[in-house]
Amino acid sequence: MAKLKILVVDDEPFIRSGIHRILDNFKVDYPFMTEPYECEILDAPTGEDAIEIIIKDRPDIVLLDNKLPGIQGVEVLSYVKKKKFDIVVIMITSYASLDLAVRATNDGAHDFVPKPFTPQELRSVIESTAKHIYLKRMTQQMNLAGKQIRFQFLSVLSHELKAPLNAIEGYLQMMKEKQLGDKIEDYMQVLDRSLTRINGMRTLILDLLDMTRIETGEKEKKIEKLNLCTIAQTSIDTCKPMAIQRDVKIRLDCPKDLEFEADAYDMEIIFNNLISNAVKYNKKSGEVTVRIYKDEDNLVIEVSDTGIGMTAEETSRLFQEFVRIKNEKTRNITGSGLGLSIVKKIVETYNGNISVQSTPDVGSIFIITLPVQSLAQIIQ
Repeated sequence: MAKLKILVVDDEPFIRSGIHRILDNFKVDYPFMTEPYECEILDAPTGEDAIEIIIKDRPDIVLLDNKLPGIQGVEVLSYVKKKKFDIVVIMITSYASLDLAVRATNDGAHDFVPKPFTPQELRSVIESTAKHIYLKRMTQQMNLAGKQIRFQFLSVLSHELKAPLNAIEGYLQMMKEKQLGDKIEDYMQVLDRSLTRINGMRTLILDLLDMTRIETGEKEKKIEKLNLCTIAQTSIDTCKPMAIQRDVKIRLDCPKDLEFEADAYDMEIIFNNLISNAVKYNKKSGEVTVRIYKDEDNLVIEVSDTGIGMTAEETSRLFQEFVRIKNEKTRNITGSGLGLSIVKKIVETYNGNISVQSTPDVGSIFIITLPVQSLAQIIQ
């Protein structure tokens, strides 16, 4: 159980002991809290003692009377504010000094409780203050996590863009200095490599845009009946040049009248990623089979290849962002490391599932199952 450390600062012993009795076994709990707060009570008879405890124990809440021997409560409040301690101060004041409580609130006090107060009044103030503290801490944690994610994202992005830019710069320098000769034909391989690098950067940027649209919900889904065979065939045609270059055959097994309610752009991303990967990671003279069918409950998309395959450890990391399987076989294969994570995010918006079965040097099969029930029905 989480602790809520409360410092009571009052020169009247019966006030301090009364607050102890009211809060000693008091717990604060809300449905949105992961665990309730249990109160731990500290006390101080003077402002000087309070400052010592604040420095040493850093309480979460200070219940602070203004009229104290020595320095006054407002001076303790000023000290907390000056040091920028993450402490919530609640002023305890008599009804005759409400104007002082208001001024103290303007100077940084979170709230005030007039005395004499009932147990319920005090508990109510502590409850609302505890909620404020919990929500503030959750916001801080979310902001910190967001900063870490953004830093990780930018670090990976800068690394992914830096390498191809350095390579292209090097190739251009070779051409400028005519290191390979005086004829353009001498530089065809260098130009091909530069174009490959540029294409890789374009893919990364487009994948980042897709990922951003999916995660922010920027693009509204347009759900309609689609002929998935037609969409799959378009993706196959897009990958044909690369498949011909690698001598990879692509076969489509799909009933011509097969329809499914979905967003066409989503389906294009799924097929483009899976088919292009199956070609890229295949062996020379290999095969890719795209099979689409329905069972009683699901639409099933299977994309299999006769490629280099993966180990169990590699497949366990496959759907994470910016993950690319790096080994001797994949050394010369470019990619953003985002494609499969994007596919997974899209599949999950349809309450679907994606899995992979793979054997090194034999091949891989990616299996997507999407409920036959339309997305429009799912989200109602």
